[in-house]
This record gives sequence, C-alpha cells and structure tokens, in this order.
Amino acid sequence: MSEVTPADVWREMSAGNERFIAGTPAHPRQDVEHRSELALAQTPRAALFGCSDSRLSAEIIFDQGLGDLFVVRNAGQVISSSVLGSLEYAVEVLGVALIMVLAHDSCGAVEAAIQKDQDPSTLFPPHVDDIVTDILPAVVRTRESVGATQGDHIDSSVVGLEHLRDTISALLSQSELIGQKIADGKLAIVGANYRLAEGRVISDVVVGDIN
Repeated sequence: MSEVTPADVWREMSAGNERFIAGTPAHPRQDVEHRSELALAQTPRAALFGCSDSRLSAEIIFDQGLGDLFVVRNAGQVISSSVLGSLEYAVEVLGVALIMVLAHDSCGAVEAAIQKDQDPSTLFPPHVDDIVTDILPAVVRTRESVGATQGDHIDSSVVGLEHLRDTISALLSQSELIGQKIADGKLAIVGANYRLAEGRVISDVVVGDIN
C-alpha cells in the first residue's frame, strides 16, 4: 500500500468541505462496522488544531468519519505545551500527513483581544485573560499596519488571520519534530479560515507540499 501524502489528505479534506458546502455530505466511515474496527487502533490521516467554537465541528465541515481526524481545540487556537504535545503525538506516533490549523471569522477570543487593546482596563477571568494576552500581538500589529490608534475599530477578520499566522509560526518554532517532518516531505501544515455563513474553508498559509 502506497504512503499517504500531505497532498492526498488535503485533496480529500477539500473535497469533503465542498460536499458540506453543497449540502450533499457522504457521512463516510460512520457505520457500526467501522466503529468496531476502530476499537482496535486509530490511523487518522490528519490532525486538526482549531478554535473551540461550537460552530467548528471538524468532522462535519470536512465530511469526515470516525478515526479520520485527530482533533485538538481550544479557544482562539492558542499554542500551549499540551497542544504541541498532542500534535507531536499525532505526527510521530499516529503518522498523520497533514496538520490543519483552523481559524474562523467572528471569533470571540479575537474580539476579546481587540476589546482589551482598545481598553486595557477590561477585565476577564484569569485564564481567559491568558488567551487574550496571546492574541494581543496580532491585534497591535494589525492596528499599527493600518495606521489606527488605540481605541479605533479594528477588523476582527484581519486580526484573526494575523493570529492564525502567529499560531503556525509558534508551532514551527517550538516543535523541532514537526519542522523536521516537513523538511523530510512527510508532513505539511495548512493554516485556513472557516467562513461561518457559507461553510467554506479558505487556505491562507501552507508550509510543505500539498500539490
């Protein structure tokens, strides 16, 4: 059996997203027999690190089945030690060929960071504030790039894409294992944004070969 490539996985996930958009999902690999087979072992083809937003149900928006995706999520898709460990496990032990980092529009964590930038006195619960603090650099760079001043309105979708790129940069800088797998051609990362209204996933950053 030939080895699954990052390009193979990207094509399958893209095709699944198109089925979801069209309202014609195939609901693959969700039957009782497949569920029983998976009890013995898992062999996901991709890892997905995304925001915890309830509207980002990974298997649904990519029309995937049980055991297809190794999913890691937290609010605002913020890199942490547990996230890095989970993704390295997916890469090294499970052998996934693709990591997708998935952001989305109208992200509450991003909007909270914008609010904190506009009014630094804004209070959040301590652990929420930790998330907001991780996203703030993207807010500041976006504000400065458009010549806005603190307190001005900032487009959250632009900040969200900036933060997505920060997330991927942090992933690459903090995981030597993942960087090496990409260099070896065995892994690729796709950073993408999910449009809530239309259900479409738009790639923004690609590291590695998915062609």
